Amino acid sequence: MRKPLPLLTAHPTGRSAMTCRYRCGDACFHEVPNTSINEYAGDVIARALTRRSVLRAGAVVGVAAAAAGAGIAGPGAGSAVAAPQGSGHHPHGGPHGKPAKGLRYEPVAPNTADTVTVPEGYGQNVVIRWGEPILRGAPDFDPARQSAKAQAGQFGYNNDFLTLLPLHPRHQGHSHGHGADQLLVANHEYTDEELMFAGYDPEQPTREQVEIAWAAHGLSVVAVAGERRTGALHAVPRHPLNRRVTATTEFQVTGPAAGSALLRTKADPSGRRVLGTLNNCSGGTTPWGTVLSGEENFNQYFANAERVTDPERVATLKRYGISGGASGRRWEEFDERFDLTAEPNEVHRFGWVVELDPYDPDSTPRKHTALGRFKHEAAQPRLSRDGHAVVYMGDDERFDYFYKFVSKNRMRRGKSAEDRRHNLSLLDEGTLYVAKLTGDSPADEIDGAGTLPEDGEFDGTGRWIPLAAGDRSFVPGMSAEEVYVFTRLAADKAGATKMDRPEDIEPSPRTGRVYVALTNNTDRGKDGKPGPDEANPRNANKHGQVLEFAERRDDPTARTFSWRLFLVCGDPEDPGTYFGGFPKEQVSPISCPDNVTFDDYGNLWISTDGNKLGSHDGLHGVATAGPRRGEVRQFLTVPTGAETCGPLVQDRRVLVAVQHPGEVDGASVEQPASTWPDGPGHYVRPAVVAVWPEDGSHVGR
Repeated sequence: MRKPLPLLTAHPTGRSAMTCRYRCGDACFHEVPNTSINEYAGDVIARALTRRSVLRAGAVVGVAAAAAGAGIAGPGAGSAVAAPQGSGHHPHGGPHGKPAKGLRYEPVAPNTADTVTVPEGYGQNVVIRWGEPILRGAPDFDPARQSAKAQAGQFGYNNDFLTLLPLHPRHQGHSHGHGADQLLVANHEYTDEELMFAGYDPEQPTREQVEIAWAAHGLSVVAVAGERRTGALHAVPRHPLNRRVTATTEFQVTGPAAGSALLRTKADPSGRRVLGTLNNCSGGTTPWGTVLSGEENFNQYFANAERVTDPERVATLKRYGISGGASGRRWEEFDERFDLTAEPNEVHRFGWVVELDPYDPDSTPRKHTALGRFKHEAAQPRLSRDGHAVVYMGDDERFDYFYKFVSKNRMRRGKSAEDRRHNLSLLDEGTLYVAKLTGDSPADEIDGAGTLPEDGEFDGTGRWIPLAAGDRSFVPGMSAEEVYVFTRLAADKAGATKMDRPEDIEPSPRTGRVYVALTNNTDRGKDGKPGPDEANPRNANKHGQVLEFAERRDDPTARTFSWRLFLVCGDPEDPGTYFGGFPKEQVSPISCPDNVTFDDYGNLWISTDGNKLGSHDGLHGVATAGPRRGEVRQFLTVPTGAETCGPLVQDRRVLVAVQHPGEVDGASVEQPASTWPDGPGHYVRPAVVAVWPEDGSHVGR
């Protein structure tokens, strides 16, 4: 008989117990891994000289000025122009007229409907579901006959990051009456066995169930075709570029830690070959046409930390949230590499940014050690003016940090095979930095309730602290290899600023400003934990915030930056919220920002994870400039138990990954909590959804 999971209660993140168990191994119920006593921003603020940033200035910045070097000015930031028009308050009740271009739709009201709810006048379709065949020879989805071999040729589970890449004419072809015109790449964060297998017993999984789960992790590359009259998309199965990457696919380890003794195992004494990728969260698309994906909550897959006795090793495991005995999925019973006592270094081979070339289905994907090892939420690169690749990264943990990497070499614009090889090595050499922030207001003005300081904004300056470059460490007492493998410990020593779960980080393609989603942190202000600071201004922060920063002189390789909080999320009626200065009574409520992206107009689109306002998670658009800066407008909501992931906004359509629908405490195959997407009598299935204007116009126009 099926054994029910223990029901946990009072989840501070707003997620169900089932989501916490399978997605992150109940991270919020374990002690915060960062117990370091390095300075946090509150300490720095207390010693900072009181000053007033020009962030609150109302000067107008046009697109041309932004392209020429817009920034957020402040002491130490160098020359930079002032904030965008409308960045301050609206004392007369806010602007009149239409919303910003790209956001002209009727906002969706908060709701708990078991469907994808979209604005009036918009249509939608499911692009592809878990289990649909994408490779030649893969069978149609049949849950009663599912096998590891079948799953390895089918779309994976719990899709998260999404990107669409152009198809070259030679690859477009035709299949089943559809001409493929784009290439969809999705990653698959984790599996929820309770909703995948009828009669699943979490204490005694079968080998077949475990191997199916291995095959359901990873990434999928799928050709897609768009309808001419609508924005609908359809998967093109068995296209020659379609590909599956799983938990057993071979990866190449690259960069300065490749071959390190810390990465060697019995199966791989070279320390340069790893099987699989796990818990891929968000990612990014490189200017040279590859896809990056961040390995996040990898810690939960490894067992028997309680049997490790070496004090130094215990400390490094604890810093990465690894503790206890058996893992939640019991994979160690079927492959010893997940047993920390059998393979001590296997855990070091996860927690990296991976890179996949979707145009070469025979290529070996890479794990980039130069970008550091932590719980990578995402990795979105941009180019400096002279061609250096810069990657921003968040470590999704309470009181952890955000980082950037600057490549040593420059991207080549050519299209030769040699140029391609060169660009594929760009992320192997460079400098890894961690962020330290300083607020510009006196410490006594940060009261922990979200009250704005006297100058009217949460703002300040920051600097990038170098951790390592190549084989050189900048952290006393740590070798370069140790910095890359134990990046969290290196950042502790460097005195980085402890943040409220830094997740997705994206630079605006219009202005160069960078936006950091800080999801929440209900531990802030608790006894023995860091209190509020200007970048993380609320105790028991359950709704999160979005931070905006500008590199000095709009140079992504700069060592200093200026920052401010763009949004302090939550119920607009809560005095502790802030929406870029826009009138609160005119915005949609938003809670727990997670993934972010931009449209062609420079609007920021934010998906949520763990909404604490009583509504289902959703996708919101918000203007970042002009008189309507800070106006949040909800575009859609997702079904019961689901999270909104991977938002992608094109001219004619919006794509979202509907992750873990039906993931509600006590739910199972036999007792589903959702009937999405196919209705009663069918398995609940994660899927990718396209949404478009039914009149054939452009999104938000």
